[in-house]
Amino acid sequence: MRRMKRTKIIATLGPASSDRGMIARLFEAGADVFRINMSHASHDVMRTLVKSIRSVEEEYGRPIAILVDLQGPKLRVGSFGAGPVDLVEGATFVLDADKAPGDANRVHLPHPEILRALRPGHTVLIDDGKVRLRVTEAGPKRAVAVVEIAGRISDKKGVSLPDTEIPVAAMTEKDRSDLEAALDAGIDWVALSFVQRPEDVADVKKTAQGRAKVLSKIEKPQAIARLDEIIEISDALMVARGDLGVEMPLEKVPGLQKRITRSARRLGKPVVVATQMLESMITSPVPTRAEVSDVATAVFEGADAVMLSAESAAGKYPIEAVATMSRIAAEVESDQVYRAIINAQRGAPEPTGADAIAVAARDVAETLDLKAIIAWTSSGATGLRIARERPQPPILAITPNVTAARRLALVWGVHAVVAEDAKNVDDMADRACRIAGTEGFGASGDRVIIVAGVPFGTPGATNMVRIAFVP
Repeated sequence: MRRMKRTKIIATLGPASSDRGMIARLFEAGADVFRINMSHASHDVMRTLVKSIRSVEEEYGRPIAILVDLQGPKLRVGSFGAGPVDLVEGATFVLDADKAPGDANRVHLPHPEILRALRPGHTVLIDDGKVRLRVTEAGPKRAVAVVEIAGRISDKKGVSLPDTEIPVAAMTEKDRSDLEAALDAGIDWVALSFVQRPEDVADVKKTAQGRAKVLSKIEKPQAIARLDEIIEISDALMVARGDLGVEMPLEKVPGLQKRITRSARRLGKPVVVATQMLESMITSPVPTRAEVSDVATAVFEGADAVMLSAESAAGKYPIEAVATMSRIAAEVESDQVYRAIINAQRGAPEPTGADAIAVAARDVAETLDLKAIIAWTSSGATGLRIARERPQPPILAITPNVTAARRLALVWGVHAVVAEDAKNVDDMADRACRIAGTEGFGASGDRVIIVAGVPFGTPGATNMVRIAFVP
């Protein structure tokens, strides 16, 4: 099951893809990571999906990553007494703490923390920005606003606040319950929604205690303002373009996508591009040309992974969507322009022995046209460091830790294999070469470069490179 593409594919599971047979077909089509969205999945459904994924993993003998996406705080208006209301441009509309049903002049906002945080001049977006209000008066019990973009509002429509930092954590009580259930089920990655500050990520990491890696979804202006701090504390990033495009001007999203992708790559953190990548394939067996270009752009930028949401969760053509994304990635990566762009984006290595060795391994492998870079890695960190360099030869990560192998399924270009740790230097070289041959990374007589750390089994001890021949 060696993938010829380097960019990984995340497929969201849902009504169209919840049975084991479909999960297996999605994996065969090119999915490397399966996402379970806790906005729609109960704990029982999540556990069933995890069990099915692990069954597919065992059948194919390849590590598969499971990403659980926490819902995050859902901010919504209250209910209306006489059904939906139409707001007129220039009219005054009040958001308040009164629980009485709303009308054309006001509605309950069941989030006192928002009322306390709003200030005159702040924007309030309702129903994904279909209605826009500008606050003119603000107090702890009510906010008066003027309608800037008219439209219809109905019960429980979502509220977005691009100008307001809300003094609440990114994790709700539901999220904490979902996170504990997911950790108990043995998932690999947890995605945190609506991150505003690095403290939000620290809260999740404190709960996870290393049982899962934390992926921060960048979808709020407040996160952009503190992007470097959030990247530093996160294990991975997601460019969540859906909500990001609601809370920020749409024309800014492509530039932000590039900025987030490059910042994450510079710091060696995996980065995922998500939302509406092949949206038309929810109902069509083929994507639009613009969607193909969108996926290609993310691949050209060197994103670790691209994600399918409703396309694989609820669409009519989940297999075709994954296969299409896989073909796009493979084609882009074989384009002569791709390598020039990837090389131009390389950042300076960190001043550590492990980073220096990763850069040296890439240089040696490309200079000598070696067939593969093989990394012995206990925690997966060595595989991440080499992937940061986006080398031309493929990356084979060998680890005794199945958890590390699963987590590396999200990382650009890494083909992870679970094997017993090396006993000594000769065993390291011999088994690395044999595994390279077995996994299709070289034929007899081909040269590879091996990166490892002595003493073996010590995380973070990368300190050795060796060139060897496939037997």
